Amino acid sequence: MAGDEDHAGQAKDGGRVFLVVVDQSEEMRVALHFAARRAMRTGGRVALLYVQEPAEFQHWMAVGDLMREEAREEAEGLMQRLSAEVKEWSGNFPVVHMREGDVREELEKLLDEEPSISILVLAASTESGAPGPLISHIVGKGSGSIRVPVTIVPGSLTDEEIIAVT
Repeated sequence: MAGDEDHAGQAKDGGRVFLVVVDQSEEMRVALHFAARRAMRTGGRVALLYVQEPAEFQHWMAVGDLMREEAREEAEGLMQRLSAEVKEWSGNFPVVHMREGDVREELEKLLDEEPSISILVLAASTESGAPGPLISHIVGKGSGSIRVPVTIVPGSLTDEEIIAVT
């Protein structure tokens, strides 16, 4: 799918590439829907980044490998479901990036490696007074390492509200 993009932060058709970091939070779906709607309205694409944390159980290598494989299979199923939603909302399947490591580090690496990505879309947490660990990192220590604009949407937006603002 990378062949559909050039190196100026846009898809070949001139649209922007909206990156969403996939996790298990409720607000991630809000960011995904927002990014897909923006991509549809602007002729852009959605890219998804899923970062699998390294397996913590290292005492027995075979057990660690099994845990990693199970997590990978679960992640692939999640990405397939989310890709179908993106296709429904935007008309195009997303570009999918799956990595293993620390989310912040892998996000920064991806942005360095993929100049086609033009906007990072995140949703603020609805759980606590803090916006979420990734947003806190980006607006704090990581702000100098992110080369693209960041759109932060309220994690409490409904589908109807997303449609209204996009």
